[in-house]
Amino acid sequence: MALAIFDLDHTLLSGDSDHAWGQFLVDRGLVDPEVHKLRNDHFYEQYKAGTLDIHEYLEFAMRPLTEHEPDKMHAEREVFLDERIETLISQRSRDLLRKHEEQGDTLLIITATNGFVTYPIAARLGVAHIIAPHPEVIEGRYTGKTVGVPSFHEGKVTRLKEWMETHQHDLEGSYFYSDSHNDLPLLRLVDHPVAVDPDPTLRAEAEKAGWPIISLVDPE
Repeated sequence: MALAIFDLDHTLLSGDSDHAWGQFLVDRGLVDPEVHKLRNDHFYEQYKAGTLDIHEYLEFAMRPLTEHEPDKMHAEREVFLDERIETLISQRSRDLLRKHEEQGDTLLIITATNGFVTYPIAARLGVAHIIAPHPEVIEGRYTGKTVGVPSFHEGKVTRLKEWMETHQHDLEGSYFYSDSHNDLPLLRLVDHPVAVDPDPTLRAEAEKAGWPIISLVDPE
């Protein structure tokens, strides 16, 4: 039983759940609209450029969870999932997940987007296993911090190795699907790396290495 590993944003989703959540918070009046949108856009550009400070970003992304009651934020998240995420899930993504499931592979999402946003997305996709920055909760309230090594860039490799040790898996026959050059450390580690609607840097690397390049965007 091989591991089938998937990035989330711009891979299984045809957009960025992290950036979309930030915009949702702005639209719902849950954060200062001008300041939050400016910083949200700034971090997103850093991510695309490969210059993101993941610790700085996670501190920014988690702060709104400390400024409202958890029940309120959980309710808002359900609205977000219905209104902003469902439309980003393509039939091609669902079909690919089912293909690996039918092959008997273990499905695993690994993402740099915090678990408050991504855990329920994985559930909606029918994926039982997910590695994401885990929100710290103390006495029922979010602290604004995350637990452990952020699953970003080389951190994805670190977190995956920890997960495999706990779940008694290895990388024999493994797949990893990603759109981003930020995921090259993990793409180079698996047996079957696949570039999905890749950014220009990843596309060049995939073409050079002879990796498959696919699209999970549904045809119009």
